[in-house]
Amino acid sequence: MHNPYEVIPATIYDVIQESPLIRTLRVKPERPIPFKTGQFIELTIPGIGEGPFTPSSSHYISEEMDITIMKTGFVTEYVHKAQPGDQVGLRGPYGTRYPLEKFAGKDLLILGGGCGLAPLRSLFLTLLHDVEKYNSITFFAGAKTPQDCIYKDAVTEWRKYKNVRFLRSVDVVPAGETWNEDVGLVTTLLKKLDIDPAHNPAVVCGPPIMMKFGTMDLLKYGYKDENIYLSMEKKMYCGFGQCRHCVMGGYYACKDGPVFTYAQIKNEEDIWE
Repeated sequence: MHNPYEVIPATIYDVIQESPLIRTLRVKPERPIPFKTGQFIELTIPGIGEGPFTPSSSHYISEEMDITIMKTGFVTEYVHKAQPGDQVGLRGPYGTRYPLEKFAGKDLLILGGGCGLAPLRSLFLTLLHDVEKYNSITFFAGAKTPQDCIYKDAVTEWRKYKNVRFLRSVDVVPAGETWNEDVGLVTTLLKKLDIDPAHNPAVVCGPPIMMKFGTMDLLKYGYKDENIYLSMEKKMYCGFGQCRHCVMGGYYACKDGPVFTYAQIKNEEDIWE
């Protein structure tokens, strides 16, 4: 039986600076860590602390793992000082997954922004592994400015898949920066939606305010509550329902989520806070 407290040592073998505040650690654990896309792990910085993060790599790869992290506080400050060769610890995986079997044969919409693109990258790479199983995949990705866009080096390759549509939007383009794609909140890309909302799934992840208004817009477009999948983080500490920091009404974000349908949680209080 899996020990939820066990920390597996891992070595950082590469660091990718995605944007001024976001970087991806590429780590190799002492032994493979199987997970399902949507689940999360606890990353330990020895002597400093730990925090919950969703892997941003495909779940078909377990001997290595990408973890994309935004600098937001004490632990992540140290994460952003880490270098190749440094040792970290990995605990998990925990929580629920994206139900890929429900996406098969469908026109899937992925809507995300900021560091919320981390779990969505994991989902997207996992989908591309069996891309023929899905009728189409539409990925709308947002960022504050062109400089804040992450996974820049992968965009050209992602757009080569014949049944994949990948569009990006930035909130603003500062003077002196070049940008040839859409400008506006990522939800404005929904105007370019060319799939039937009534019978297809949508996955949303990003800052709480983006998830809130993204979900409301999807409902207006005709998506059903039960077909909108949200990755809810909250303040998760232990990872498996013991500390109660991530309680959402009748749910724990860590063990009942982080993947929920909007139908599950729409009546719970303060889900966007």
